[in-house]
Amino acid sequence: MKDINLKSIIAPSFYEAHKDIKRRLHTHYWFKGGRGSTKSSFISIEIILNLMKDSLKGDMTNAVVFRRVKDVLRGSVFEQLLWAIEKLGVNNEWEVNYSPLKLTYKLTGQVILFKGAHNPKKLKSIKVSRGYLKYIWYEEVDEFEGYDKIRNINQSLMRGGPYFFVFYSFNPPESQRNWTNIEVLEERNDKFVHHSTYLTVDKEWLGEQFIIEAEHMKKVNLSKYEHDYLGTVIGTGGEVFRNLTIREITKEEIEVFDRLKNGLDFGYAADPLAYLLMNYDKTRKRLYIFDEIYKVQLSNSKAVEEIKKLNPSNKRITADSAEPRTINEFKKLGLNIAGAKKGPDSVEHGLKFLSEELEEIIIDPVRCPNSKREFLGYELEKDKDGNFKGEYPDKNNHTIDAARYGMEDEINNKKWLI
Repeated sequence: MKDINLKSIIAPSFYEAHKDIKRRLHTHYWFKGGRGSTKSSFISIEIILNLMKDSLKGDMTNAVVFRRVKDVLRGSVFEQLLWAIEKLGVNNEWEVNYSPLKLTYKLTGQVILFKGAHNPKKLKSIKVSRGYLKYIWYEEVDEFEGYDKIRNINQSLMRGGPYFFVFYSFNPPESQRNWTNIEVLEERNDKFVHHSTYLTVDKEWLGEQFIIEAEHMKKVNLSKYEHDYLGTVIGTGGEVFRNLTIREITKEEIEVFDRLKNGLDFGYAADPLAYLLMNYDKTRKRLYIFDEIYKVQLSNSKAVEEIKKLNPSNKRITADSAEPRTINEFKKLGLNIAGAKKGPDSVEHGLKFLSEELEEIIIDPVRCPNSKREFLGYELEKDKDGNFKGEYPDKNNHTIDAARYGMEDEINNKKWLI
């Protein structure tokens, strides 16, 4: 393979990502951004380049590329990898098969496979004759149903080798509740998240017309420009909590918390029990959510045992009053607990207080991943005509309910309603 100046085919915003991959610092690489950001071009270059480099070291590695729907493979990722082969000047070194779609490195027999992921069960049978699948790419990953299915695919494929690189590329959907927008916020030591836009790309690569269209959209519809071209999660307009801050809550902060709030939402059947440990800064109208329990099929005795670990001084807990028998059993087990004083419109008042009266709700994403997920994803639903419904949805809100119960004394202070 001849030497090539990678800076001539990789946009500047990807230089650090290239170095990170070269040094094998992470396994999961999430590339998000707007139109024309060249994230797919970058991934295709990395796959071709690294497969060929592996061959020089005697490593028999292979790659597989996924789209949610099989029919779009040829016109998207397949053509993208052909582009990468051409840009790297190695056309004569690769064999191109169109049925089935496959690219083969002639020197070693290493392959790049292309698969649709509409039936994940069939993907377990993906095999290569030599070596292992080191590189996995999910293009337009937001089209997939969720990360659980992708995780299952990865578990089937990530075998037989010492290192793996999984690439995920997508334009962030408008809604913060979309699973991809939530997933990139999940902290993992082996995850690398990168955001790119067309603004860091050489204008000659994009062409004059692309720039004209982008600038026109910026003038006539700034919100759409920010979403389409900058890859910004602008929201659908139905987000309930726009006062969220997701960050680590430090040990030093926790040590000086002096207005602790405890809320508990009981689990029913498949629903989880959700307990929140919070602190309320009344002066600044800030609610800190810094610890949680979120589990299904938890016995009452086990639940009390786990709650006491987070609440060793047994401070008062406010719980869902719909289960008085459970509350009484928790009391017998030694928990300082009382039922919430529900009343007319208590849900609406509680949610309005949390979302509108509070200046900020700060959630620790490591200690409270389920709180983060539910608060970020809580949105008003739309009717058949596309209009937002008037009531708050009653689903995926277990930690939100726990927060309402724990903050009941503040919510029932009618002064904020005046």
